[in-house]
Amino acid sequence: MSSVYPRKTTPPLTKGPAMAKDKVTDDTPADIDIPDNYVAHTLKTQKALPPISWANWYKEINWLSFTILTVTPVIGIIGAMFTKLRWETFLFAVFYYFVTGLGITAGYHRFWAHRSYNASKPLQYFFAMAGAGAVEGSIKWWCRGHRAHHRYTDTDLDPYNAHKGLYWSHIGWMMVKPRRRPGVADVSDLSKSAVVRWQHRNYLTLIITMGFIVPTIIPWLLWGDAMGGYIYAGVLRLCFVHHSTFCVNSLAHWLGEAPFDDKHTPRDHLITALVTIGEGYHNFHHQFPMDYRNAIKWYQYDPTKWFIAACQKVGLASHLKIFPPNEIRKGQLTMQLKKLRATQETLAWPSNNDDLPVINWDSFQEQAQKRPLVLISGFIHDVTDFIDEHPGGPHLLIKMIGKDATTAFFGGVYDHSNAAHNLLAMKRVGILHGGHPHGLEDKAIPPSQRLKIARYNELSSPYGSSTAYSDGEGMAY
Repeated sequence: MSSVYPRKTTPPLTKGPAMAKDKVTDDTPADIDIPDNYVAHTLKTQKALPPISWANWYKEINWLSFTILTVTPVIGIIGAMFTKLRWETFLFAVFYYFVTGLGITAGYHRFWAHRSYNASKPLQYFFAMAGAGAVEGSIKWWCRGHRAHHRYTDTDLDPYNAHKGLYWSHIGWMMVKPRRRPGVADVSDLSKSAVVRWQHRNYLTLIITMGFIVPTIIPWLLWGDAMGGYIYAGVLRLCFVHHSTFCVNSLAHWLGEAPFDDKHTPRDHLITALVTIGEGYHNFHHQFPMDYRNAIKWYQYDPTKWFIAACQKVGLASHLKIFPPNEIRKGQLTMQLKKLRATQETLAWPSNNDDLPVINWDSFQEQAQKRPLVLISGFIHDVTDFIDEHPGGPHLLIKMIGKDATTAFFGGVYDHSNAAHNLLAMKRVGILHGGHPHGLEDKAIPPSQRLKIARYNELSSPYGSSTAYSDGEGMAY
């Protein structure tokens, strides 16, 4: 999410023919003429500000943001020490927290920054006023920073790069001057909006009115508690809205799991959702940012989604965008396969066929005189450590030493379980020349490997495990 203060739009690196001939206006996309290697070029050529030290810290503080973010909670805490909290004011403060918070989550974020649905003019003006009450910058300033965050996530062009630490991504990046300008992000579409322009022109008036006057006047007029309204519904409510929003930049990139994609830091977690009015399913959001939802399951906490859906029911919103469910499932499956692969790699597996010696029948007979070797499905198994453990008794194994026990193993005497087949494969020590009997090809692959997770390059590589692709059921990701 964006900061409480405005940022300058980063201009393109170069001006091409179109930019040279035409007058550059607010309607001109900021990224219309950037080179293909913009990110690498910018990181290489754009000089970052020097590290903050004891010698220069006072020069590097962003005093506007620093003052807002430190003085506001001090005023609120001191005011609360001398102002009784009435239950009516408490309930109104909570209500107003959601009003101004939805101005950011449903308005600034999902409507303007990501264009995930269409909002009627009355709803847009509501968002513009409610969002101003959150005192986080105008729509245009806010969306410019947020779009840069999505485009350059976890890089030095991301205004609140999570790799710089929890404190930095939560509030530190606003306390000091940006170490480098955020990457270019286009907001020319917002410049065409009459509502955005109206809010931008009147922003100072709106933040004073919606941030402090309205939450003071309403408790004063309805139950005579102007001071309580100012302290609790105004100042302290503002602190909660600020840090609720900031948690989307920090907590949502630190706490939870990545069920859709693990390329970047965003995570999904209920706790983050609870403190951010539903913005806590952040891994989903970064993977599918144009979706109006953060939570896709009905029981997941996402009041912003519910509010947008309710607005659709009464005709205030329309064209709610939903990413194709088939593609969402692909993302989930990819992560599930990665987890399975990680588990798979912790397990011991049978020797690769290519690593086993190939011996003829006579050699098999000769070696079986020295140690208990049994032939099953064309593989020679050493059952030394299992004779005394065999559930059916050692005599059943002893009588098959030096013989082909394939029929007996697969139902002739007992139709062994998948677990028995898996365990048997771990005892392979060789392959009989000529392979397994015709019609038993599927018995050559233990059940645990028939759905073994294989990367696409392993499926075609001559150096991969033969069992990963010989069965034809291997999954790749």
